[in-house]
Amino acid sequence: MPRPFAPLPPSADFLTGLMAADAARTWLDAAARSGPVMAMLIGLPRLQTVNLAYGKAAGDQVLVDMAHRIGEFAESEIGSDALIARLAGSQFVIASRTVAARERWHYLAEALGRVIGRALMVEDDALNLLPRIALTELRGPEHGQGGGQQVIDRLAETAAMLERTPGRRLAWSDEGEPVPGGSLALLEADLLGALHRDEITVLFQPQFDCRSGALAGAEALARWEHPRFGRISAETLFAVADRGDHVAQLSHHIARRALALAARWPRPLRMALNITAQDFALGDVAASLRRTIAASGFDPNRLTLEITEQTLIGDFETCAGALEVLAGDGVQIALDDFGTGFSNFRSLKALPLDALKLDRSLVRDIAHDPRDRAIVAAMIAMARALDLKVIAEGIESEAQLLILADQGCDVFQGFLRSGPVAADTFVAMMT
Repeated sequence: MPRPFAPLPPSADFLTGLMAADAARTWLDAAARSGPVMAMLIGLPRLQTVNLAYGKAAGDQVLVDMAHRIGEFAESEIGSDALIARLAGSQFVIASRTVAARERWHYLAEALGRVIGRALMVEDDALNLLPRIALTELRGPEHGQGGGQQVIDRLAETAAMLERTPGRRLAWSDEGEPVPGGSLALLEADLLGALHRDEITVLFQPQFDCRSGALAGAEALARWEHPRFGRISAETLFAVADRGDHVAQLSHHIARRALALAARWPRPLRMALNITAQDFALGDVAASLRRTIAASGFDPNRLTLEITEQTLIGDFETCAGALEVLAGDGVQIALDDFGTGFSNFRSLKALPLDALKLDRSLVRDIAHDPRDRAIVAAMIAMARALDLKVIAEGIESEAQLLILADQGCDVFQGFLRSGPVAADTFVAMMT
């Protein structure tokens, strides 16, 4: 997803950098002639309230933040070939030729609603913008579904109906919903069995030294290959666990598996583990992690915990206290997704940080946009002044890597060298 301040092609939205409405209609026109294609329209009905309460500039920044969340979700959960566009105002559209099952599209819409509905900061206030999502399936010209504008109109009518229906946030614009009660409800019922059967696996995203190219470690990522809904990401996993009050069990399972696998790695390879807001909400995250680390035999001095500023919104002081305890054991702390949304520089001063992790949207255009290069250079210089390491994610080209290495970035990860791999594959990479 391009940064909104980069030079944009005519087909891009001026504010968010996503595909613009006219280009989206053209994409859907072609899709409607071929089919089958799944599409969804995401509406943010409360955005006007943000504009009235905080001003249009704040509302525009919220749109940029929402565009980032939607774009990151679509690229990671659907694929880089998905249509991701902003329509008029606070409406977005996603479409895919690769997702064939209605059940999976329904599940993806529910999961995206969770991502969009996470709290965001506007002038020190935590707000939740809960979306309304309309879905449809384009099955080809023989069904007489019309072109791109007709598809958008049908989705918009369904979204407007949802706004008039209290408590309902998702609906299909054609003949009914394919999953009675919702996909997340079914996933909740399956989760405990999946944990018991050890179906929640851990993949590792390799990380490399920017200057030497040597393997530096890996980030642990949870995945669930569900027989009906396909790949379930870690974020949705925790959303499902939260519905059933199983967060503690899921967190312990992932940390225990990842640390036990990493205990086989030779020094000085490091492992990064993500900590979520749900983990902190349990109240004993520091004590629980200390027990799990000790049982695994993994050296805490080789562990990095990655947190996002989003994680800290609920109770900053409690989170900071837990991180201080873990840092005292030698665990390093990295601030993830730095530079996206409403960056709160309070975190840089108050937390026991060892590293900043630059979001992929910051580095995507550095090879051809001088302003993006200047912003990344300034962030790396700030990290250096604070004696923090810098990790960059989403690196896909040698040009990006050369620029980051020249500016002093320490570690990178991305498809330039490797995507997430199974534990055995990562062990083989060590040789």
